[in-house]
Amino acid sequence: MDEPSEPPRRGAYEKGVRRRREILDRAIEVFAERGAEGTSLRAIGEAIGVSHAALKHYFASREELLIEVYRAAEERSMVEDRPPADVSVVGIMTHAARRNHGVPGLVQLYSTLVAGALDEGNELSRAFFGARFADLRRFLAARVEAEQAAGRIRADIAPEAAAALIIAASDGLQTQWLLDPRIDIEKSLELLESLLGA
Repeated sequence: MDEPSEPPRRGAYEKGVRRRREILDRAIEVFAERGAEGTSLRAIGEAIGVSHAALKHYFASREELLIEVYRAAEERSMVEDRPPADVSVVGIMTHAARRNHGVPGLVQLYSTLVAGALDEGNELSRAFFGARFADLRRFLAARVEAEQAAGRIRADIAPEAAAALIIAASDGLQTQWLLDPRIDIEKSLELLESLLGA
């Protein structure tokens, strides 16, 4: 007697992963140009040439899609434009800000998502950005400690506080830049670096 054959699940799974990646890649292009702009899931689908039903198949909500678009865009930018290994702790954020200048729509998307994470009912955004900020603070605090050991940052500064301040400065400057493109983010971050310097 023949054994019942298993359905070809792996191929379907790989196709689904590929399709989801295609949707995210197209959505990144759209958001890089437009930002979030309060669009509905249906309007996003129309903008990227995907049916509303297809989007709902891969993303349970608009919030989930926006988070995944931001996450995929950030991962792509880290691969394509990684900061130099020897860059300073403030230089890491300066490098990211410089890279973001080329995609103001994604900066707007980021700002919209962070602001939305404070609203009741946006638990996905709150969890995502809470974890992202915690990871980034840990990473930057370790870099601050290394620069303190090398004598480049004042020894009397708490690394965790410095990390939080660097993030706040970078994010705040990018918000100001969205409102007024004359804001010189790099110059302001250079000032912060000099204030932290030993």
